[in-house]
Amino acid sequence: MIHLVNMQEWLDRADALRVLGVKAQTLYAYVSRGMIEARRDPGGRHSLYRSEDVAALTGKRQRSRKPSMIAEGSMAWGEPSVTTTICTVDRGRLIYRGADAVALSRDATLEEIADLLWESSDGGTFDVPSLTPTTPFLALAALMPGSEASAGRVRELLCRDARVAVSHLAAACGVPPGTAALHEGLAHLWSLDAGQADLVRQALVLLADHELNASTFATRVAASTGAPIAACMLAGLSALSGPRHGGASTALLRLIDEAARAGPREAVQRRLDRDGFLPGFGHPLYPNGDVRALALIGRQPLDPLMRELQDCALDATGTLPNIDFALTVLARAAGLPRNAPFTVFLLGRSVGWAAHAMEQARHERLIRPRARYEGRKLPDAGQPS
Repeated sequence: MIHLVNMQEWLDRADALRVLGVKAQTLYAYVSRGMIEARRDPGGRHSLYRSEDVAALTGKRQRSRKPSMIAEGSMAWGEPSVTTTICTVDRGRLIYRGADAVALSRDATLEEIADLLWESSDGGTFDVPSLTPTTPFLALAALMPGSEASAGRVRELLCRDARVAVSHLAAACGVPPGTAALHEGLAHLWSLDAGQADLVRQALVLLADHELNASTFATRVAASTGAPIAACMLAGLSALSGPRHGGASTALLRLIDEAARAGPREAVQRRLDRDGFLPGFGHPLYPNGDVRALALIGRQPLDPLMRELQDCALDATGTLPNIDFALTVLARAAGLPRNAPFTVFLLGRSVGWAAHAMEQARHERLIRPRARYEGRKLPDAGQPS
């Protein structure tokens, strides 16, 4: 890391932009990716940026390409580090096993995508059980006592375990019992018309996988130990619940609430001043716009508030809506409960978690990276402490 002379611990936006030599939109992108920590100025309305993070980014061009630096960089939107044949984002296109996911989403169901990602030919459905009221966490945890390790099991048995786990998640989300397609079950739960139900179907397909996102990586780490499929998916659910992943829709809803009170332009500026980025906008893998969001938003009109919020975000940051924004548009138009975007995200992504758990179990290799220790060290042997 380079050292900036006399730099305080936190920088205001003007100083951060000067040191980095970038535009404000790029600074916001760094914050949204977790590369620069931001916090609100205790004495004002604007954001401050951690100087150590700014220095680290500024010094990247001066670093030698040491193996340790390459390894560290791969952990945050860096070079691919895990081999998979399931999914990738290539030149702005989302690909499921060699097929364009947006094209698949035009008429495929989540059940068909499960068969594709799991390489299953049984054309199976999800048999949603009748459960007493519970939560997705408890639904998966309840499967653990009778679950078997994923290591060494044949694909057919892993697929069976995955279908049971996804079915229990659906039940915990309120999907009625039975073997109807999951989007039909959600349509019944939320009293949707045919057009709205089809949008939910498409959203589930578009969310089925997204290569090595945080929750999928957590799933693969668990699978590398040989853990049961339900346990692997529980690891994925834990990561998904965070506000920087599947919980982003909650932050977006708060932004929308603020926009309704103070106006979209004021709400956008306040959020940027406070947090340095906007939930629901921008994605590092889609510099020209999240194709999943484009596919969904293109099929439904934006209400005036959402359209103005989208325009203000573009003016302020240069970023386009992502999938969280698109799910929220759907939820608002259909009058769905506030947790509906997370429910759709969870049920769609659970299929991808299962696919990655199966693939990782077959690798029979533990995921165990080394940490780059920067704490106090012991003195050399024979030297006084």
